[in-house]
Amino acid sequence: MRLFVAIDLPEAVKERLSMISCGLPGARWVKSEQLHLTLRFIGEVDGDRFLDIREGLAEVSCASFPMQLQGVGFFPPRKKPRVVWVGLDKNEQLIRLRNRIESVLVQAGLEPEKRKFAPHITLARLNNTPASKVGRFFEQHSLFFSPLFQVNEFSLYSSVLNAKGAKHFVEQEYLLN
Repeated sequence: MRLFVAIDLPEAVKERLSMISCGLPGARWVKSEQLHLTLRFIGEVDGDRFLDIREGLAEVSCASFPMQLQGVGFFPPRKKPRVVWVGLDKNEQLIRLRNRIESVLVQAGLEPEKRKFAPHITLARLNNTPASKVGRFFEQHSLFFSPLFQVNEFSLYSSVLNAKGAKHFVEQEYLLN
């Protein structure tokens, strides 16, 4: 199974994101129902490791917290843009949750994540989109923000790749205190 841990977004937030998901030629926009905040990409695991991960994540204890999306950007920085994203207002509680999840996953036998955690919502993947169009998109949406919303849970997802992209399935939901 190909797994990741993420926070789903409220419908009102997904609607706001959908409203700005246009206007870039060569962009493959993420469908509204697939929008999420990845806390940890796990990758391919076997059945036994899946069970260890699923059970281990149930041990994560963290209080629910408010969150707000804010601003737009792209990856990779200082190079030809390939991914358009929406960022987040600084959130120490989100970092705490992510660190607890990382700790549980390492205890379950996964290698520690080497990349620095950069919380974002992927909006689109770009393919030969002119730099001038990307610049205009960022000018138009640089002040984007979502309503403040409460994070009450996170989920373990599986992901199936096909010709049209990835399809995500919730394997287990975990309520925050």
